Amino acid sequence: MSSTRPLPRSSVMAIEAYVPGKSSAPGVAKIYKLSSNETPLGPSPKAIEAFRASAEKLALYPDGSAVALREAIAKRYGLDPARIVCGNGSDDILNLLAVAYVGEGDEGIITEHGFTFYKIAILGAGGTPVVVREKNECTDVDAILAAVTPRTKIVYIANPNNPTGTYIPFSEVQRLHAGLPKDVLLVLDGAYAEYVTAPDYKDGMELVTQNENVVMTHTFSKIHGLALLRVGWCYAPAAVCDALNRIRGPFNANGPAMYAAIASIGDLAFEEASRQHNTKWLNWLTAQISKLGLRVTPSVGNFILVHFSKDKGRTAVDADAFLTKRGLILRLVSSYGFPNALRLTVGTEEANELVVKALADFLSGKE
Repeated sequence: MSSTRPLPRSSVMAIEAYVPGKSSAPGVAKIYKLSSNETPLGPSPKAIEAFRASAEKLALYPDGSAVALREAIAKRYGLDPARIVCGNGSDDILNLLAVAYVGEGDEGIITEHGFTFYKIAILGAGGTPVVVREKNECTDVDAILAAVTPRTKIVYIANPNNPTGTYIPFSEVQRLHAGLPKDVLLVLDGAYAEYVTAPDYKDGMELVTQNENVVMTHTFSKIHGLALLRVGWCYAPAAVCDALNRIRGPFNANGPAMYAAIASIGDLAFEEASRQHNTKWLNWLTAQISKLGLRVTPSVGNFILVHFSKDKGRTAVDADAFLTKRGLILRLVSSYGFPNALRLTVGTEEANELVVKALADFLSGKE
């Protein structure tokens, strides 16, 4: 019997729609939004200036090939601009990779606490997500390699990972790549790469340069503070770029976003100031919250994962409600496999101090 209406593929209907964190607290005078990993310093003043100047060009289509932005990125990192593809945030690129390389009957490997959009992209392309366990809340290379089958087409890892903030050193990334079949695409999501100061970390650029099956993605939404504009990019083998350019939208990066991104990536002093602010307060928050008796997952990103103890009657849901009443918006992460944890973005000095004070009051039973 035929259907009375068009039906989407079954894999599409298996998707649980992405749910962003809350951003408001009704009845609270001042809000401190610490739920979306947004930089507290905002964008570079040069990016703001470039964005404002673009208003005079709103009637014109942007450069569909993103030539100027690709050249700016290439200049900054010493890359071949022909091997860069830009998009509407790095999510756009992550999705296009699944569309290009995953189909019905294929598998894509993701980690149990990885970015939930990877699963959405694989299912949306008609593939089957294969979720592998992590080790100590960190990507487990051996578990990924053990999950590879002849049906595996793509492996997504966020390094650093969200929402844990953990990372694997470049030597482990190399070991992962060496163990994968040549026809499996390894996608290294470096959304938080610019925040990492660990000496054994690399985002994977050299792996991409030297191989045909590695892609590295970056975003301007985090340290560059351009989340509202949605602009991201990938560095990939020429063949992968060719595939992406065949299926991406003709203007998948908008003009104002590209102008702002070009200005931002050239403002090294502002980026360094953002990194220094993050390093200082990431360490401070980790130390102060740990002193309260809460477990904090060691993080190299611009956020920390704070764990609560259900058996002590101090659940993450309770803490979230308490903090929200004080205008402190954190992120519940049960959808990431952490039903009793909150993700806390590094904020301004004021916000960071307020959240530690509020957590202390919560744990002591104060109202």
